[in-house]
Amino acid sequence: MKNVTLVIGASTNPNRYSNIAIKRLIDREVAVVALGLRKGKVFSVSIDDEKKEYKNIDTVTLYLNPKRQEEYYSYIIGLQPRRVIFNPGSENMEFVKLLKENNIEAEVACTLVLLSTNQY
Repeated sequence: MKNVTLVIGASTNPNRYSNIAIKRLIDREVAVVALGLRKGKVFSVSIDDEKKEYKNIDTVTLYLNPKRQEEYYSYIIGLQPRRVIFNPGSENMEFVKLLKENNIEAEVACTLVLLSTNQY
């Protein structure tokens, strides 16, 4: 897989925005991997409950509040994605600064809006 999107904060609950984002990414034929609190599946995408050394991560889209993100700082930076999207409720200027220091683009936006307006 090339240009993979990693959804962090993924949920099997169809009412959660992370779940909807996974479905819309699949609809757009974007390669997706997912990380959440519990294992599960959203269509063809398995949700992992452990941090893995994913390859070819282009975009990380966050569905975690800023406090919960702290344990992921080093992990995400280590994946060296091109960008990290901070969805509504996940805005975190401390992490944005760290990403920029590591030459990773930080975007405060909504993945669902970006997809629906062809800006993803």
